[in-house]
Amino acid sequence: MNESPTWWQAVTTVPRLKPGQWQTLALPVRWLLAVRSSVLFMTLMSAALGGLLAWRDGRGDLGLWLLCVLGLMLAHATNNLLNDLTDSAKGIDAGNYYRNQYGVHVLEDGLLSRKQFLVYIGFTGGAALLVGVYLIAERGGLTLPLMLGGAFFVLFYTWPLKYIGLGEPAVLLVWGPLMVGGSYYVSTGEWSTSAAWLGLLYGIGPTTVLFGKHIDKLEMDRDKGVRTLPVLLGQRNARYATQGLLVSQYIGCAVLIANGTEHWILAVVLLSVPALLRALKALQHTKPLERPESYPKQIWPLWFSAHAFGHTRQFTSLFIAALLVAVWL
Repeated sequence: MNESPTWWQAVTTVPRLKPGQWQTLALPVRWLLAVRSSVLFMTLMSAALGGLLAWRDGRGDLGLWLLCVLGLMLAHATNNLLNDLTDSAKGIDAGNYYRNQYGVHVLEDGLLSRKQFLVYIGFTGGAALLVGVYLIAERGGLTLPLMLGGAFFVLFYTWPLKYIGLGEPAVLLVWGPLMVGGSYYVSTGEWSTSAAWLGLLYGIGPTTVLFGKHIDKLEMDRDKGVRTLPVLLGQRNARYATQGLLVSQYIGCAVLIANGTEHWILAVVLLSVPALLRALKALQHTKPLERPESYPKQIWPLWFSAHAFGHTRQFTSLFIAALLVAVWL
């Protein structure tokens, strides 16, 4: 990369930086890189799904929903910062660890001091907290318990949950029922079990991305004592489990259509089958030792996680688009 990354590159990729480029970046772009904003897409889609379902049901407060979206994305950004801080402090990200190989790590790369990094955490987490407090005051009810549940996972995902094989179940719960059901509740003031179930179906996507990431670095995690669920399952079982999760999203959609819960237009998710097949094929075998010639340099050594993320982007976009179109059908 000859030029410094733009804000758009910061929100769509995990760019690498050449010496001296960090100093040329505007502060907002630095923040976007530090929080790994490219993965906030999954949170945006969870919140969008909750808002869409509220709108489909003919109720909801647009302003409160927008604030909920902002708060959730700030909370996710805070989690990413805490993840990097914790893993760096514990020596997990030291040296040429996996996290450092595919993009900038502002602490390990020496771009921010520990004190400066804590300022980023304080600003981001503080902003998320302020949004949450306002929503609690305005909506009340279940908003506080939902926020406390989210705060628990923000604070304790990296340690100890990720270290004892509970990181993946946590992501399924958070990006599924908690975020989707929670954004629905904040928007409407009512809890929707059907929204939570749809959220669970959506949440499988982010969970497959995390499974893929942890399979990609399984040996490194095992050597450093990070007992993720793929480490506990073993590589082959973890790859099969990820395949099962990917396929289960289509089974879930088929069940919703068959029992009349959702419109047949939801079958449009089948357009993401080519991405599904690519992911399933990749998961059928161990990761290549060297980057295949046709594989993009900018995302290597991401492999299983990249295939899962590519599928999740397509499936999620089609899934939400179908639910949106069904409103008018």
